[in-house]
Amino acid sequence: MSDNPGLTTIFVDKKATKRRLKKAKLRVEEGPDAGKELVMDRERVTLGRSVICDLVLADKAVSGTHAEVIATERGFLLKDLESTNGTRVGDLRIREVWIKPGTVIAIGQTRIRFQPEQGEVEIELSGEDRFFDLVGKSVRMREIFAVLEKVAAADLTVLIRGETGTGKELVARAIHQASPRAEHPLVVQDCSAIPKDLIESTLFGHERGAFTGATDRHKGSFEQAEAGTIFLDEIGELDLALQPKLLRVLENREVKRVGGDKVIPVHCRVVAATNRDLRQMVNEGTFREDLYYRLSVVQVELPALRERPEDVPLLVDSFLADFARRLFPDEPDKQFSVTPEAMTRLKGYPWPGNVRELKNTIERAAAMSDGMELGVRDLMPSSQKTPAQPLPGGTAEQFVEEDVPFKEAKQKVLDTFEAAYLKALLDKHGGNITRSAQAAGLTRYHLRELAKRYGVRDSGGGSSS
Repeated sequence: MSDNPGLTTIFVDKKATKRRLKKAKLRVEEGPDAGKELVMDRERVTLGRSVICDLVLADKAVSGTHAEVIATERGFLLKDLESTNGTRVGDLRIREVWIKPGTVIAIGQTRIRFQPEQGEVEIELSGEDRFFDLVGKSVRMREIFAVLEKVAAADLTVLIRGETGTGKELVARAIHQASPRAEHPLVVQDCSAIPKDLIESTLFGHERGAFTGATDRHKGSFEQAEAGTIFLDEIGELDLALQPKLLRVLENREVKRVGGDKVIPVHCRVVAATNRDLRQMVNEGTFREDLYYRLSVVQVELPALRERPEDVPLLVDSFLADFARRLFPDEPDKQFSVTPEAMTRLKGYPWPGNVRELKNTIERAAAMSDGMELGVRDLMPSSQKTPAQPLPGGTAEQFVEEDVPFKEAKQKVLDTFEAAYLKALLDKHGGNITRSAQAAGLTRYHLRELAKRYGVRDSGGGSSS
């Protein structure tokens, strides 16, 4: 695919300075929307019936978010998004495939031709290798930093997507710190950590006597974030019944406390994050299309750490420097280091828990090391456990570590459980993704993404025809 790259990186003195996106066109040749065109001037475009798609189609045989085309340095990649009726190229129903100029994509009763377009789009890269607490010198991260540098100054709503542990909350904090609202509160609300019967009160507040136990008036998260930023983490876990109320707040910028009649204006920026595919949830009817549209004014997609191994040394140095400052506050010259062999091993490990897992591994090794140089034996025992290690038995105390927040400790337990569950599930069904997904009550797309995250491979039997 190198003869038809979608993206080209420009280097000056061996440092990437910008990327160039080769424009392409999607032209509808058959179907209700014949003649409709979309010029692809961004790295990723979606096709489907939903208004959240870039190419919106009227074909009733097409799913809400049916497929996407992604420009990469290897070429243009067409991916089916777990559509009901599938995506075809020629006689083949595909999960994902590299396409070339002239390829005809068949979805529902619609035929779309992929063809080149004159011109290129320049994509800026930040000249820095960090943005507040975010660290990375890879092209992907510096592209994100350039976006954040622009977005932070505006009041646009931002949706952050990425696997668990990639640093979504750090992105939200960086946006807040770089914005004109930095002197005002940043309120972090984890939507997955609140019981369903309390989340409305938590977000919007309640009046005294609104329900049993409401002995005082309570200001919700939106009021607490007045003039600042509210970060809605794990937005994909928000109960479907509450989503219309959140949508009204985003549209009208006002809340009404539970048990109250007064409408209260709120002036805060909204940043949301999820590790789930909200587009797929829109297809399934578990996330509102209009709410997704309102939240994703700007989207930031964080890459998994395994996709940017060149950032591992920079992250390791940053974690060790921070840990040394905390451990030796009166000895600024005292620094930890990592042997070349150990660093090579760290770069080669897939890190299913992403940056969070790397940080925990580094800090644990530094805390238990006898010296200031960390070798393979110091670093690898905890990180080289197999992804499908069974969840250990025993009491809850074994999961409690000093200075580890509840959310992080909980996620470590969940990661271990998910990896073990996925391996057992796929083993039971002979590696067949379709049967495994049906047994688990998951979509095939979600199960494949989980398996990819934890390095649990299927046998290829899960593809559908």
